[in-house]
Amino acid sequence: QVQLVESGGGLVQAGGSLRLSCVASGRTFSIYAVGWFRQAPGKEREFVAAVKWSGGNTIYADSVKGRFTISRDNGKNTVYLQTNSLKPEDTAVYRCAVALVNTGADLYSSRAYGYWGQGTQVTVSS
Repeated sequence: QVQLVESGGGLVQAGGSLRLSCVASGRTFSIYAVGWFRQAPGKEREFVAAVKWSGGNTIYADSVKGRFTISRDNGKNTVYLQTNSLKPEDTAVYRCAVALVNTGADLYSSRAYGYWGQGTQVTVSS
C-alpha cells in the first residue's frame, strides 16, 4: 500500500506559478513511477506529467511542455510539479498517482497507476 498526500494548490493569476507537492508513504521502496493528472469540472481526467522513480526520466503532456516541470526527491519520498506561466485552462484538481510496478501500460494512461491521492485544487484567474 502507498498513501499519497498532495499540497500546494491555490488561487493564482494568469502568468503566475505554483509548486505542487506529492508526499508518498508506505511501500515507497516499490515505486516505479509517479504521475500527475488533472481534472476540470465537466471534463475527463487528463495526464499532465510523470517521472520514473529510478533514473528520473520524465514525460509531459503537450499542453504543459515548457511550462511545467516534474521532479522527485527520493530521500523525502516527494514528487514536485512546478507550474509556471499558468493559464485559466490549467484550472483543475491536480492528483498524483503511483505505479508500483512496470505493467507495460503507458505512463500517459491512468491505467498504469494503482494508488491515487485526494488532489489539490489549482485555480487560475484571468
